[in-house]
Amino acid sequence: MSPLTKLGKKPARSLYFENRIGRIWEEPDEYLRLEYRPGVRETVQFRALLTHAGHALRRQRWDKMLVDQREMAPLSPSEQEWMATEWLPRAVGESGYRYGAVLVANNVFARLAMNQFVMASRGLDHLYRTFDAEEAALAWLLQA
Repeated sequence: MSPLTKLGKKPARSLYFENRIGRIWEEPDEYLRLEYRPGVRETVQFRALLTHAGHALRRQRWDKMLVDQREMAPLSPSEQEWMATEWLPRAVGESGYRYGAVLVANNVFARLAMNQFVMASRGLDHLYRTFDAEEAALAWLLQA
């Protein structure tokens, strides 16, 4: 526990990484917040965002992430495949990622793509839960 927390003052969140696809915040309650931006994604930028999320988890030795997909466009089949076969296994195995609270996308096709990704990742030592409300997502994530 940090000295500020002992005094009843919560440290501020800090921006870890940002690009055109989204941003990654390090939250004072020891989890990452990944926020997707609306619009079409470039492959290199998309992979960079997620790769940096894995680096941040490993650097902090955290295992939790709040993934805000509310403004996200649907994942392409190649994005889903890369996430399921490369990124997530590496994030779980090398970065210690265990719990993901996902704020579901407003776009129905993005929701469907995420559901397919979650189904494809079931064999890993990792748990995703989806939420419509941020309060419920945080309550689950912080007790996980």
